[in-house]
Amino acid sequence: MSSAIGPLSGQCHCGSVCITVARAPAYINECNCSLCHSLGASWCYFASSAVEISGDTTGYVRGDLPVAELAVHHCPTCGTTTHWVPLKGGPDPRMGVNTRLFANEEMDGVEIRYPDGKSW
Repeated sequence: MSSAIGPLSGQCHCGSVCITVARAPAYINECNCSLCHSLGASWCYFASSAVEISGDTTGYVRGDLPVAELAVHHCPTCGTTTHWVPLKGGPDPRMGVNTRLFANEEMDGVEIRYPDGKSW
């Protein structure tokens, strides 16, 4: 587990979008699906109520899947991938946050998992 005590704040390259979470994530997913690979993102997951986002983002929904399930957001100024949100959700759906927004040392010690998204 990371030695970082929350809250943790990270930002896109230009600083226009800031994301704050209450604590370090339980784990990080380095997915190898075509989208995650192209984005260069590594994901952690929180309830949407546990994530604060400031600044405007633009969403992207994949068009190559039979059913799209999420929108990936990025900064419209610098293009940094910031987070994803489910397209359908209940009162407190899980969302993904790009851990590359945070300082490397804040993620030290967090388990990294390598799901095989290519096979999904």
